[in-house]
Amino acid sequence: MLIERPPEWVRRLAPDSLFRVEEKGRKRIYLTFDDGPIPEVTPRLLDLLDDRKIKATFFMVGDNVRKYPHLYREVVARGHRVGNHTMHHLQGLKTKTERFVDDIDEAAQYIESNLFRPPHGWMSRRQRCEVGKRYRIVMYDLVTRDYSKRLNAQAVFDNVKRYCRPGSIIVFHDSLKSESKLFEALPRSIEWLREQGYEFALL
Repeated sequence: MLIERPPEWVRRLAPDSLFRVEEKGRKRIYLTFDDGPIPEVTPRLLDLLDDRKIKATFFMVGDNVRKYPHLYREVVARGHRVGNHTMHHLQGLKTKTERFVDDIDEAAQYIESNLFRPPHGWMSRRQRCEVGKRYRIVMYDLVTRDYSKRLNAQAVFDNVKRYCRPGSIIVFHDSLKSESKLFEALPRSIEWLREQGYEFALL
């Protein structure tokens, strides 16, 4: 559960970050996708979302946008939001603050957004302070772990059913590691969430 849903003590370490959207009597959830865009996954994902009339937020790695700018433009053209996920998918706790911020700045040359999500969900306090001056830091209430070699698509779907709640910001990944599980678990998750009365909203 420490991974799938960040506990309260983790949230208290980052009070200026958005983990969950406070809802007043509405069952809304917020789909987000990390690590793209890539040609093997992102176009197919966009079609899936279009078919189900869902808008989402894509936290993109700048180097992927540099390599595939047409995919970035396609995501935006289809009405989705984008966010900065660093240029080279750097882990904040393993990177000096100056380098971390420089990497985000480099990604900003390719990604036009005031939203930022740290890779792996971790940053130092100093990094949060620096990044928070220019970005809305968006974390998550539920990470599906679709990237994990230890989980199959059923387990990813089970994570959604177990941990989703009103206001949840949910993380999937448009990456090669997640591809097979994403396209099995995501449609099932969408169907189940709608059966439970959830609406899909855009951050």
